[in-house]
Formats: sequence, C-alpha cells, structure tokens
Amino acid sequence: MSGAEVWKTWEGRVVDGKFPLRHLLGGSDHSAVFLTERPGHGSKKFALKLIPADAGDADRQLVRWRTAAQLSHPHLIPIYETGRCGLTLLYIVTEYAEEDLSQILPQRALIPGEVTDMLPPLLDALSYLHGRGFVQGRIKPSNILAVGDQLKLSSDQITSSSDPNATRRRRDVYDAPETAAGIISPAGDLWSVGATLVAALTQNVPLVADESQGDQVLTANISEPFRGIARECLHLDPKRRCSIADIMRRLHPTARSVPAEPEAILPVRRPGKRGPMAAAAVVVALLVGIIFFYSRGKSGPARTDTTGDQPVTQSAPVSKPTPAPSAPVPTASSTPAATTPPPVREAAPPPKKAVTSRGEVAHQVLPDVPQSAKNTITGTVKVGVRVEVDSSGKVTSAKLASPGPSKYFANLAVKAAQRWEFTPPAVDGQPAASTWLLKFHFRKSSTQVDPERVTR
Repeated sequence: MSGAEVWKTWEGRVVDGKFPLRHLLGGSDHSAVFLTERPGHGSKKFALKLIPADAGDADRQLVRWRTAAQLSHPHLIPIYETGRCGLTLLYIVTEYAEEDLSQILPQRALIPGEVTDMLPPLLDALSYLHGRGFVQGRIKPSNILAVGDQLKLSSDQITSSSDPNATRRRRDVYDAPETAAGIISPAGDLWSVGATLVAALTQNVPLVADESQGDQVLTANISEPFRGIARECLHLDPKRRCSIADIMRRLHPTARSVPAEPEAILPVRRPGKRGPMAAAAVVVALLVGIIFFYSRGKSGPARTDTTGDQPVTQSAPVSKPTPAPSAPVPTASSTPAATTPPPVREAAPPPKKAVTSRGEVAHQVLPDVPQSAKNTITGTVKVGVRVEVDSSGKVTSAKLASPGPSKYFANLAVKAAQRWEFTPPAVDGQPAASTWLLKFHFRKSSTQVDPERVTR
C-alpha cells in the first residue's frame, strides 16, 4: 500500500485523546494531514499533521514548533497545539486552509497579475521571520495556502536560522542547493521564492545548469519583472541572491518623487520685478478701458462675435434705416393675363419602414469554474466573446473579442458562449440572424454575464 492509502486507514481515530481525525486531506510516505476539531471550539475546522518521531530529533522538533507558535503574523498559519501520538509520531494542530497552490497548478498556471498579488504577502511574512532570526525553511506551492481571502505560509517548518540541523536534506528543486549540507539561512528562503515563482507561472520549474557561470538558467519564456526576480533568486552562491527589498523594487518600481509639471496650453508668465514698462502697460490698459466704456455707452448694445475660439465683444454702430423703394402701382394695361395653373402631381407615398423586433436571450450557460480556480481570482477577470447567431437562434460561431488576462478563463467563456440560445430578431415578420457580445465577469464569489446585441 502507498503512504496515502496507509494514512487513509487512520480516519476515525482520535489523537492524544482529544483530536478526532475526520478526513484525510493529504498524505505521503513521511507525513499526513487530517481535518480535525478542537475541544471547546464547536465544529470549527482545524488541520492536524502527523510526522514520524525521529528518535534523535523528536524533542528538538517539538521545541521548534512551540517556538514558532509564539510568532504571530497575518500571513503565517497559526500553530495551536503540538504533542506526541504514541511513541512513533508527532502531531501539530494548525489553522485549516481551504486550498494550497499545488492544487491549482495542475489545472493552470497563474497569470502575471495573480503572481503580482501573491508575492507581497509571501514576502511580508518572510521579512517578519527573517527580522526575528527565523527562516520558513520550506517554501513551495503546497505550503502557500488560502484561508478565506488571505494567502498564508505554513508554519510547521519554521526554525531559527542559528539552529544547526544536520538531519536536514535537500528534497527537491524548491530547497536551496546548500540545504543538502544542512545549511539553512534567509538566502535559502529566497531560492525557494524564485523556484516557486517559476512554478506558478509555468506549472513547472524548468532549470538547466550553466556550467560557465555555475548557476541555473531558466528555459521557460517568462515575462519581466518575474524573469529577473527568479534569475536573481536562483544563484547557486547564496551571497549573490537578491534580498526581499530587491524583489519588491523590481515588482513595484519606484515612481517619480517629483511629479512632472503639466504642459501649459498658454505661456505662463512668471512673477518678477515690475519696471517702467509694466507701469506703462497698466496706464495703456486703463485708457483703453475708458475709451471702450465710453464708446459702448454711445453706440448702444454690444454684439457677440462667435466666429473665433473666444467670444469677442464689439460695439454695433447705429445707423438710420434705409427706406425701402416704392413698389410700382399696377395698372390695367400692366396686369398680366391670367394663366392656367399647372396640374398638381400627387407625391409618392413614403416607403414602408421595415417592421423589426430585437432578439432576446432564450437560454444562457454560465462557465463551470472549479472552486480551486475561483480561489486564485483577485478582483474581476473580464472576458468578452462575440457570437454569431443564425435565424433559428443557434450560435454558429463564438470568438474572443477581448480575451482578458487569462487564457484559462477565456477558454471557459468561449465554451459556455457556444451553448447559448437566442430568440431571433424579426424583420418584416421573418426571423433574421444577429450578433451578440457576451461580457463575462469572473469573480471569486460569482460569475456573471452581460449580453449586448451588436448592430450589424
């Protein structure tokens, strides 16, 4: 039997006389995690992890856990209780997390925006640990957890950076190379951050050795700034790895400290010393104002000339009206003979307007989004799909009008749009084809679609 199958038989048992093992959440050859409850906390969910009690290190591990339980940070999983389970196992009870990153990556890679949201809380927790002389020690997708809307790091691997750990060995690519010699340090956590970043964007950690530089080279196509961050984290020499502050600077480049002056539409005069020329200009302006006022009073109402960009007020000169010329008085001899009026033609009736009716949505289909994918959404993922509908109301084609930031959600939207049905619009009583734009809004809590008829 595999390790997971063996641990499955433990469901229903009670650890330390007070922690029932309700359900196996995950297991391997060296550990297992169960859903459990704590006395006095009702039906609230907790996680209980079991690991083998190493004869030479069991007591030290319990001390590490109890020390880590004293740490408190919003992006660290809290530790509630620890102890022994018989002679061969140790247990640790922690906060229950609904999901971890390792459950999402087999389905899809994260989009850059999601990685940008993931890194700050992860780095914030690491900065807290490193500042107190601790390291997380095992950053990898399965240890990046989702608790409600918060991202948290597991705490069961936390240890002091000054604690010698000769039993520590490198398990996989997420552990820094020096871990194989029992060396743990904040620089080792930064290696793990780089490897986890690559995995989040590519669903894998594709690295090859660069013999000339003695470093690892990324073979995957990763966009900046993530490629640069990963490259600086994955130096074989711990001293060459970047810091948490370096990552944050690359992730959010410093903005201009002094904003640029807006470009003026018109030249702006700077205040300066007023000399004789300025005084003369004031006198001239006053004289012009007096003349204008006087001429306006004499000339009557002003008119506004709107032919330019700005209204210009001009005085309208008053002139006497010119008498109209006398009309000649018709005489009998000058009166023209009556003529027969031309026949009146009847105007052709206007063409009849086509009687139309707009179509409607008859049947809509929402995308089937797994909960694991919903948990990765930050804000709203927007996707637009243009569908062509025939005269029977069936969708004949569905194409992306605006794919949004995620190919995964874009594909879900297209598949759902293909199954929509419509009541066709009518033109002169006959059903007609139509075009629609379906605007999908993917959120962590819901998925909505706004249909909009497109005029051909």
